[in-house]
Amino acid sequence: MTPDEIDQVNAGFDSLYTDEGIDLESTERISLVATKGDRLLGCASGLAHKNGKAYSGWFKLTDLFTEKEFRNQGIGSALLKELEDNIRRLGIQNIWLWTSGQASLRFYGRHGYVQFTEMETWYSDGSSRVGLRKNIVENDK
Repeated sequence: MTPDEIDQVNAGFDSLYTDEGIDLESTERISLVATKGDRLLGCASGLAHKNGKAYSGWFKLTDLFTEKEFRNQGIGSALLKELEDNIRRLGIQNIWLWTSGQASLRFYGRHGYVQFTEMETWYSDGSSRVGLRKNIVENDK
């Protein structure tokens, strides 16, 4: 598809939403970084979904990363907690993400995330891509 065709299709979807009385969707990136001096230690980042001007209640965590030599020091946990706190203050109630690997699944499990889907053999080594979610309001009461 050409850029003009993509624009035409997107305008058509926008028109369908508007005709059905649904506010148009958009996303807002929210990010945090952990640094030591000028050095990036890690980051947490994702997309807050919006319907019109209001947040939809869902946040997609796209990146949670800690540099290898700084792992297992609580940086990832601290970034995740701070991000959850920030988006909760915006009125967002749920967070979801894609992940893989046993270490990541254990990490998120310790933080209250539960699996909602799995795409088997997603990666070239045959491992799965796993969808996790958490209600950040219920889990923090």
